Amino acid sequence: MILTEISEFLAALPPGRAICGLDLGDKTIGIAVSDLRRSVATPIHTVRRVKFTTDAAELLAVLTERNVAGIILGLPLNMDGSPGPRVQSTQAFARNLVKLTDLPITFWDERLSTVAAERALLEGDTSRKRRREVIDQIAASYILQGVLDRLGYMSKTNG
Repeated sequence: MILTEISEFLAALPPGRAICGLDLGDKTIGIAVSDLRRSVATPIHTVRRVKFTTDAAELLAVLTERNVAGIILGLPLNMDGSPGPRVQSTQAFARNLVKLTDLPITFWDERLSTVAAERALLEGDTSRKRRREVIDQIAASYILQGVLDRLGYMSKTNG
């Protein structure tokens, strides 16, 4: 099921299981997973995109292996907050993915996540080749960490 409200997503999650953040690019899908307490996001994998069925199979295999309870898709809004063509592509990916899994799916504003990931890698003096290899999974961890911080805040304030 695709949930539009983060509170609905939180309510749909069973306790004690990780959640996953995805950064969808044209050529790759970055994957990050939370710890079981849902406080820290860790970048874990990058899927090289081929076609949807192949990409989804690899993605779902990783999520099954990690016993993930829900999926956060980074929503690439324009800087003014309006949806653009990449938003439509991300929503289409979610509509296709929901047909293959019972995991709840929601979206999170990913504006500047790739910029933040690139900055962190540059500050860490990461080589250009290594940055290309890990940028999408680092961006996915920024997306997921934003959600984890929001969920932690919500659970402390009850919404």
